[in-house]
Amino acid sequence: MTINANISFIAVTMLMSMALGGCVASASNDATVESSQRQQQGGAEATAEAVSQGLSPAAVYNGVCGSGYAVIDSLGVIGGTVYLTYNSGNGNNCVVTVRNTPGTAVPMCAWIETSSGGGFSEDCGNYTTYAGPVYLHAPHVCIDWGGSIGNSSSAQFDSHCG
Repeated sequence: MTINANISFIAVTMLMSMALGGCVASASNDATVESSQRQQQGGAEATAEAVSQGLSPAAVYNGVCGSGYAVIDSLGVIGGTVYLTYNSGNGNNCVVTVRNTPGTAVPMCAWIETSSGGGFSEDCGNYTTYAGPVYLHAPHVCIDWGGSIGNSSSAQFDSHCG
C-alpha cells in the first residue's frame, strides 16, 4: 500500500510539475505520508485526475454550512472545490465554493436548485475565501448544484435524488 501511495504521489508531483512548468519543490516525508492517507481514501487518484485536467488539488471543506452537515459530493474548479453537504436531521442541502488559497477577492458563486424547478438559492460576488453557504430543503427530490471561481465553473444536474 505504501509503495502504491508513493508512486501515486510521484505521479501527482510530476503532473503538477508539468502543469506549473517544472516549478514544483521536492516532496518531504510528510507529503508522502499525506499522500498515503489520501490514497487510502481514493484522494490521490482524484487529485491526479484533477491536475491532469488543469484543476488544482481540492480545497478543504471549511464547515461553513454549520453543524449536522456532512459532505456528500464535490466538484473541482480551477482554484478550488464546490462542496455539496446534507443535513439528515432537517433535510437541507448546502453548497459552498471554497478557494484553495485565500487571496485577493475574485468572482465566485455557489448555487443549488431543485431539478424540477421551484426552489433556487445562489450566492455570487467577489470573495477572498468562499462563496455561500446556500441552502435548499429538498429531501427525496433531485437537485442541480454547482459553483464557480473566476471563469472556471462546474455543475451537476438531476443528482442526489434520494
